[in-house]
Amino acid sequence: MSNTIQKKAFSLISLVLIIIAIWYLAALIMNGNQLINNLERRNQDWTYSQIMSQAYEIKRPMLPTPHQVALELKKSIIDKSVTSKRSLIYHAQITLNSTLLGFIFGSILGILIAIGIVHNKTLESSLMPWVIASQTIPILAIAPMIVVVLGAVNITGVLPKAIISMYLSFFPVTIAMVKGLRSSDKLHEELMMTYSASAKDVFWKLRWYSAQPYLFASLKVAIAAALVGAIVAELPTGAQGGLGSRLLSGSYYGQTEQIWAALMVAAALGSFLVWLVGLAESALLRRRGGLDHA
Repeated sequence: MSNTIQKKAFSLISLVLIIIAIWYLAALIMNGNQLINNLERRNQDWTYSQIMSQAYEIKRPMLPTPHQVALELKKSIIDKSVTSKRSLIYHAQITLNSTLLGFIFGSILGILIAIGIVHNKTLESSLMPWVIASQTIPILAIAPMIVVVLGAVNITGVLPKAIISMYLSFFPVTIAMVKGLRSSDKLHEELMMTYSASAKDVFWKLRWYSAQPYLFASLKVAIAAALVGAIVAELPTGAQGGLGSRLLSGSYYGQTEQIWAALMVAAALGSFLVWLVGLAESALLRRRGGLDHA
């Protein structure tokens, strides 16, 4: 077991080091070209040693280096109070609220649609094409419309962003639950019918039980999609808080370190949320008497 853990740790550390090395190389090339263009525009001479020494310290770089992003994270997380509007923790909390609310709405909606599709053939033929077609519309086109329409009826704040998160998160839950609810063993269904089991009994004691692994697999995708939806909802709306607003302000003022720091926090938040869903899945498997496959 210890050898396996050591191998996994070595592989992870090696991958991280390779990514950092590629990152530094890309920053040298991109920021170096930025410096060369600036110097040539001013008709100033330059040398390769000069470019290499300045490429990693340039202000407003085209691609910030890992240590520049780390310094920005320190400044935005450790050095700032969590109540400060310059703190990434403050903005992450705002995005998290929209994400969780949208995830809950999307999961409930997806499960209800799947139940209806599985138990009603007419609903399947009429509703499923619209469920699939809904995901072909770019979220960037829908987000401003939802915010404007809800704002016209004085619905602002978390709810519009949660609805956009719900729009992205309900689809994987719907598709997976349709598959899961239909995955129950036909012999088991026939056996329950011989005992005069009601449709309610078949659903709760057989179909729902069979669908749970599919549900949790889809929830991992759904919660990540909900986070993306919350961030996207903050981009075109001029939101005063949230990771999306930090991305927008960083892009507006050319603060690439701020953009990358916000992206890192968003990635960490997404990984944490997926891990929580996996933790719930493992707890359910243990309760069902299954093995933890995570």
